[in-house]
Amino acid sequence: MAEVLVLFAHPAIRRSRVQRALRDAAAATPGVVVHDLYEAYPDYDVDVDAEQARLAAPEVVLFQHPLYWYSVPPIVKQWFDLVLEHGWAYGSGGDALAGKRAGVAISAGGRAAAYAPDGLNRHTLQEFLRPIEATLRLCRMTWLPPFFVTGTHAMRDEQIADAAGRYRRWLERLVAGPLDAAELAADEADAALAGS
Repeated sequence: MAEVLVLFAHPAIRRSRVQRALRDAAAATPGVVVHDLYEAYPDYDVDVDAEQARLAAPEVVLFQHPLYWYSVPPIVKQWFDLVLEHGWAYGSGGDALAGKRAGVAISAGGRAAAYAPDGLNRHTLQEFLRPIEATLRLCRMTWLPPFFVTGTHAMRDEQIADAAGRYRRWLERLVAGPLDAAELAADEADAALAGS
């Protein structure tokens, strides 16, 4: 059984029905620990030693947040900049995270069709995530297939509940142990299409 750490970030969580539901689903999943970065660091003064210590135990580290101007919320960038130190996370002697699995759980306001080469945003969600993937791979972590929820601006309550249930099942699979990345991606793609 793997411990999963979810690093949660939403700069205006009181206004987000979807991310609140996803966060609550994660927190209710046995084997998952949710750490709210905005709650812990409202002034952005990230405690590097505490965050590095927090990363010691979990086998899986997930970043859960909305797609924020095609990127991450500011606290996540601050976290990357400070916590993933040379000589600790990467570079000479930087192997503290090597072998851990890492990924993202992202929500986006636009519908899935908007994230395509011919869609409104001209790129896929996977393309927008490349800097995160490259960062975590540099830290010698294994990149997991992302978890996506799209079309959040128009979601009804039952659709939000379905997305939260899908997320919980995805997390349960991660807690259960190492999975074939292709199998995990296929399961998520099938579930996402069924929920569209």
